[in-house]
Amino acid sequence: MHRWPTVLALALVVATFFDGVPPLGLLAGLLVIMPLCYLVFGALRGELRRPGVLPLQLAGLVGFVAVALIALAIDDTLGRYFLATGWLAHGVWDFAHHRADRVVPRAWSEWCCVVDAFGAVAIVVMA
Repeated sequence: MHRWPTVLALALVVATFFDGVPPLGLLAGLLVIMPLCYLVFGALRGELRRPGVLPLQLAGLVGFVAVALIALAIDDTLGRYFLATGWLAHGVWDFAHHRADRVVPRAWSEWCCVVDAFGAVAIVVMA
């Protein structure tokens, strides 16, 4: 099946949000882990040695960590919307990496993009 990462991602989103939105701290923690995975993949694949790649990945990490921390520091309702925006932004990050075919395997960026985008929608709709 050609779109297996998408199918797995949708299954994960359904399993994660089936009984409601997970705690804000968990969702924020996942937003921090997402760019760390990119750094690990990039290091293992040797992509971080390419000019400009490591600074860009580190900037992404700083940005997503900042969104997660701000979401935890503000009112829970507003924090959920802020966090959903961060998840959606990471979905755009994934899409850009998928199109460029850099840093992470395309299957990973496809999977992560779908998880992030549908996760962001679930956070807003189910909040």
